[in-house]
Amino acid sequence: MKNNKLRKMILIAILGSIGTILMQFNFPLPALPAFLKIDFGEIPAVLAVMTMGPVGGIAVELIKNIMHWFMSGSPTGVPVGEIANFTTGVLFIMPIYWIFKRFQNTKGLAAGLIAGTVAMAVGMSILNYVLFLPMYTYFLNMPVMSGDALYSMIVLGILPFNLIKGIMLLAVSLLLFKSMERWIIQQRTQLSA
Repeated sequence: MKNNKLRKMILIAILGSIGTILMQFNFPLPALPAFLKIDFGEIPAVLAVMTMGPVGGIAVELIKNIMHWFMSGSPTGVPVGEIANFTTGVLFIMPIYWIFKRFQNTKGLAAGLIAGTVAMAVGMSILNYVLFLPMYTYFLNMPVMSGDALYSMIVLGILPFNLIKGIMLLAVSLLLFKSMERWIIQQRTQLSA
């Protein structure tokens, strides 16, 4: 039992570190707001949620974002971007866990990834409208977005960005699962024993 806890902690730390590195290689998408950047830092959290469950996935997301904040800083002084990224990651991985737990195969993972993409896109559109965009404007002393400008930012920027990001994460996750399926099943069995 003690050995399994140590293995989980080590695996979470390794996956969190890989997520931090992947988060550094971010890039904007043309025709979308420049502050929205794609990264593949959610992939280690997807592996963690498949092997260790939701606590492992959330811990990887937390480590990744804390380390990114320490390494990169924040233009607002407050880690608004990292909090938003953490929330995005949790919204993405939780449906994966619920569906993959029931159907532990490629179809189950694909269904979970699709549900995660929808949850991330819709959830972050709402949260950006209510919380994150107002936080950015407050901490950066920018004029408050409202009305049509805010609606356009959400519908034409945030929503398509998260859908595109989810589709890219879906493709990479499915490719990784095909090559790592034995390892994932082995880790899941050993860590739950």
